[in-house]
This record gives sequence, structure tokens and C-alpha cells, in this order.
Amino acid sequence: MSNLRQEFIAFSVQAGVLSFGEFITKAGRPSPYFFNAGLFNDGANLGRLAQFYAQTLLASGLEFDMLFGPAYKGITLASATAVALAGHGRNTSFAYNRKEAKDHGEGGSLVGARLQGKVVIIDDVISAGTSVRESVQLIKAAGAQPCAVLIALDRMERGGKDGVISELSAVQEVQQQYDIPVISIANLDDLFDYLNSAAADPRLSQYQQAVAAYRQRYGIARTHE
Repeated sequence: MSNLRQEFIAFSVQAGVLSFGEFITKAGRPSPYFFNAGLFNDGANLGRLAQFYAQTLLASGLEFDMLFGPAYKGITLASATAVALAGHGRNTSFAYNRKEAKDHGEGGSLVGARLQGKVVIIDDVISAGTSVRESVQLIKAAGAQPCAVLIALDRMERGGKDGVISELSAVQEVQQQYDIPVISIANLDDLFDYLNSAAADPRLSQYQQAVAAYRQRYGIARTHE
């Protein structure tokens, strides 16, 4: 899995999805890096991204029956991951939601396969956990069981409100609140390890100290070596 994680970080850098510099996060914090999954916006990159999702999910050993993609980014991610899983011999159904319920045609807010069994929620990152909360509610309302959340990057960043930094990250809060695992293709530790590896672009070495300082200030404890 460590090789897969490093390959994903390198792929994200090459695709311009993971960039370094000076950015402001949703929480208003100055960050030395930015991850924008919306830039996986062509067939080749989306196909390769889906392979990372599929391989990570299969390697986790998790028992699941179908995928769910929360609108909007999750729609593409869930459908592409289903295609990648089929290529690995695991034909898996998927569904997604609309932001606004449709009052004609098939109607409702859900599209795709009927939600049933154990459902994996597919998204890019977890920031405030809003899309996860909405997804869990929809899945349970349909009589199915949310069994995990699969994301691309875990920022491993402690939450905060009104200037007070929490001890838990958004991912940890989701795991605690819903009692389901959050599986990530890679996380902040993997990003940091990549910057310190021989595989990294030498031009990125200038950001090592800034990422280390950011992790020291806002990061949670390391989860693996």
C-alpha cells in the first residue's frame, strides 16, 4: 500500500491536482499545499484516478455491496470507480443523489441502482463532513447500511472553530460520529514523505519546511510509517 500511496501523490503532482505555494483553506488557514480533485478532468487522468480508488478499496478487505457518490464530485468518482472495479472482476452497482429532487420522470433525489446492502460513500476529501452526513441520511432512509467512506486525500488536519483548534480531524470526527471507517488513497504523511523522497521533483524541496511546519501546527498524530 505504501507504493500505491506514493504513486498517487506523484500522479496528483504531475496532473497539477496537488500544487504547492501559498493558499487559504476553507477554514481560513494559510496552507503550503492545495489539492483540487476537480482538475482530474480528462479521460486518461480520471481513468487512472479510478484505478487508485478501486485498488485502495479492494486492498482494504472491506465487505461492500455498492457505491454511492454524493453530488457533485462524488457522482463522477463513484461511477468511474465502478468501471475500474469491473475491470478487476468486481462488477459493482452505484447510485448518486441530486442536489434538488426531480418532480418528473423517475422523480426523487436518487439516481442509479437501488440503495441496498453495505454502501461505500466515494468522495474526494472530507472538509466539514457535510456531504458525508447527507449521504449517510439518504442511505439509511433507503434501508441500506453506510459501511465506509473512501476519499482521495486525508489532510490529517485538526478541525477548529472560533480560533480554538480541535484535537480531532474531520475524518476522525466522521469515524467517531457514524462508527464507520474512512479509507484514504493517501494522506498528509504520504505527501510529506514524497517531498522527502528521491522521486520528488527537486523544485519541490523548497516546500518541505513549510509542509512540516503546517503539519506540526495543525496535524494529528501519524497513523503509519
